[in-house]
Amino acid sequence: MNLKDIMQEKVFAVVGDTLNEEKYAYKIKNELMDHGYKVYSVGKELTSLNDISEEIDVIDLCINPSKGLTLLKECEKKYKYILIQPGAESKALLEYLDRTHAPFLEGCALVGLRLYAKIN
Repeated sequence: MNLKDIMQEKVFAVVGDTLNEEKYAYKIKNELMDHGYKVYSVGKELTSLNDISEEIDVIDLCINPSKGLTLLKECEKKYKYILIQPGAESKALLEYLDRTHAPFLEGCALVGLRLYAKIN
């Protein structure tokens, strides 16, 4: 799995402050939508990944690592990948993902959009 693979998916859950224009979660959410991706916002809009009504392709963590870890531990939804934005990683989070064999990549969705945005 690499960033190109992730950007070919369709349904993203952006986890972070998607309401504050200054935050990367807001920027990522809006750029994904501008490129035709279906985006759910978790953190300020939805409180849980479990509130999403369909299967998730990519969980994009743009949130404090401890909050991201809590949301992932509570997640009962199926997903294909987790994308961890710079600054959203921690030793505890990475250890949890390794222990649970979750498919994850540390990378930037904005870079992915510039290089590999899906074609509508």
